[in-house]
Amino acid sequence: MRYAYEPDVEAFRKEVRQFISENLPPEEERLQRGYEGGFKTNQEEYDYTMGFQKKLSDRGWLAMAWPKEYGGGGASHMRQLVYNEEMAYHGAPSMNMGIAWVGPSLMLYGTGEQKQKFIPRITGADDWWCTLYSEPGAGSDLAALQTRATRDGDDYVINGQKIWTSGGHLADWGWLAARTDPDAPKHKGITMFMVNMKSPGVSVSPLINIADRHGFNEVFFEDVRVPASQVVGEVNRGWYHMAVALDFERSGIQAYAGGRRTVERLIGVAKQRPELVARRPSVRHELADRSIEVNVGTFLAYRVATMQARGMVPNHEASASKLFGSEMSQRISNTGMHLLGTLGQLRDGTKHQVIDQATNYLQSVSATVAAGTSEIQRGIIATRGLGLPRG
Repeated sequence: MRYAYEPDVEAFRKEVRQFISENLPPEEERLQRGYEGGFKTNQEEYDYTMGFQKKLSDRGWLAMAWPKEYGGGGASHMRQLVYNEEMAYHGAPSMNMGIAWVGPSLMLYGTGEQKQKFIPRITGADDWWCTLYSEPGAGSDLAALQTRATRDGDDYVINGQKIWTSGGHLADWGWLAARTDPDAPKHKGITMFMVNMKSPGVSVSPLINIADRHGFNEVFFEDVRVPASQVVGEVNRGWYHMAVALDFERSGIQAYAGGRRTVERLIGVAKQRPELVARRPSVRHELADRSIEVNVGTFLAYRVATMQARGMVPNHEASASKLFGSEMSQRISNTGMHLLGTLGQLRDGTKHQVIDQATNYLQSVSATVAAGTSEIQRGIIATRGLGLPRG
């Protein structure tokens, strides 16, 4: 099969690459500072991420997938695919949760006043949003959440705890799912709120991950008052609002673009340091396998985007792309450790460090958990893709 983009899409790819070359700091500088991917752990990295997103906003690219009437780019699925692929390959700062979740929900369910107040600040990169979904007892089973929102006059009073909140310590606003009807079935009785993270009663506690990075947080709510005007959509219908996706490109291409760049780096190390390969010759076969897997996964992602472009709804196809990409990233990290050996344990600019493979390896552990576990994806593929009965 010969795969080719339309000429206008290829021209757009060149435009994106030119923009990246002119606006991202040199790769070596980003790697030394830990900026690869814009992982938001401190104020310096936050400023870097928001500064780049401001440039995207000025270009009209920050909300690439949104309809133009809401300040977006109105891009086709294939343009979105190319944009996401190039940004991920070059390690550009990651997307704001306001773009991913809040804006799409406001477009469908928000009031006119909410749209006018919040959407321009999202597309202008003026606010950073965090997602307040998971709880200690409600992770994959999100409908089991217990954070309570009780109506009191013109406000709701929020009490409860959230966990694994990415960037919560730096966020201006939070996108909160809370239970407003404790007697309703667990998939009902949930409502969506926009919460000012500086509100009295909100406290954020850091969670340091296995790679010694502070990205996650616990967030506690103690009698936090949220105006009823900051409810989005119908009260007690939040579960259905959380599922909103609109018609955006969700192929998972970012995992394969980032994986391709990592494999290329490892191959470069193998060429520059032949003694590492001589120590473990089988790593050449591993690198070849990883290169093949990146290509296979890329076409899985292309398939999803192509289906969307044709008006189809990918279901198990998207799960297959996510599953393969998650497990591939762990295999790439393992191969990197096999190549580097004891040198792979050096990190954070330590003398004799080749690349920060230790951090890549440790952070890959979560790949098969975040955004839907591998078990969940296999269940979707089995039941919706293969038609197997539920066990």
